[in-house]
Amino acid sequence: MGRLVMKFGGTSVANIDRIRNVARHVKREVDAGHDVAVVVSAMAGKTNELVDWCRDASPLHDAREYDAVVASGEQVTSGLLAIVLQGMGIQARSWQGWQIAIKTSDAHASARILEIDGTEISARFKDRKEVAVIAGFQGINPQTNRITTLGRGGSDTSAVAIAAAIRADRCDIYTDVDGVYTTDPRVVPKARRLDKIAFEDMLELASQGAKVLQVRSVELGMVHNMPVFVRSSFDKPEDIDPHGTPPGTLICSEEEIMESHVVTGIAFSKDEAQISVRQIEDKPGVAAAIFGPLAEANINVDMIVQNVSEDGKTTDLTFTVPASDYNRARDTISSAKAKIGYARLDSATDVAKVSVIGSGMRSHAGVAAQAFTALAGRNINIRAITTSEIKFSVLIDAAYTELAVRTLHTLYGLDKA
Repeated sequence: MGRLVMKFGGTSVANIDRIRNVARHVKREVDAGHDVAVVVSAMAGKTNELVDWCRDASPLHDAREYDAVVASGEQVTSGLLAIVLQGMGIQARSWQGWQIAIKTSDAHASARILEIDGTEISARFKDRKEVAVIAGFQGINPQTNRITTLGRGGSDTSAVAIAAAIRADRCDIYTDVDGVYTTDPRVVPKARRLDKIAFEDMLELASQGAKVLQVRSVELGMVHNMPVFVRSSFDKPEDIDPHGTPPGTLICSEEEIMESHVVTGIAFSKDEAQISVRQIEDKPGVAAAIFGPLAEANINVDMIVQNVSEDGKTTDLTFTVPASDYNRARDTISSAKAKIGYARLDSATDVAKVSVIGSGMRSHAGVAAQAFTALAGRNINIRAITTSEIKFSVLIDAAYTELAVRTLHTLYGLDKA
């Protein structure tokens, strides 16, 4: 017997039939003797619908009321799942974020979890064997007593945080894929599902474009050393042995992985835009004049490259931003032209970032050089490069994204079982 948190995303609870399927998954674990807390997202498409309603009501709406509206999707799902479980003879009740309480910051629509008191849920495990069905994505700010939401994908974060709060043995993230792959199988059919992956590698994969898990959920798992298991909700519940090891990927500490490969996976993102600020005077304070206003506008800057301008006397600064922030970033830099003192502003939106990730890079030299040679052999031009201890990323023309990913996947032997 153990204690589990089970999280189900929007596609897993898209309608009543799928909610019944989720309930059978929960029943399997309850019958095996586990204490179970379930975290649910809103039904597929429901959050988008609620967001659209807010925008239709007023383009400049109150963020506090926005949270009150969009948090309702998870409230519906949690109540429905509790009803279905009760109909199956299982003790269950729904919990909203404010009832636990999941205390958060007051940054509405992107709040961060500050504290969770899991005492009452744990007590009900002991006294009633009651399943806690918890609305993900939401919490409450203790100063204002207003409902807050955690940003898109926040149910993953809720699940891992709750697992840590109730001292669960594991947090199972049920989704529409059966684990974490070496890259997107839709791009590389030979992509393999990983049995285990280290928190650090998963954090890089998630932050560089892999859509399996939300970045903050991986961070929380790493901080609290909470094992996270990614598995499919579409496997038949009756075919799974709750005492065995089901198909999926365990995200855990590096010490638990016996054999670590040099490269774990390839991530890519087409949601990129490149901006180049040309012919800037090379003097202290110029970079601050560029990136300060961008930070104030809450625009995240990723890859940064500085080099000598064509005239040999000034410098060029190139960086990338999310494509959704492209126009705001250009306008922000243009507004600060007098302070920056640049000659020209160039930009491109037809770019993509491809990242190679692996903890094994720490102890192996020449990993990036192999990639540069292989990409050159495919006539793929590299616009920018950034590196870290366990990752390097290249910015290329978007048209070559799939070719680059397939080339690198084969180069590092990820095609092989």
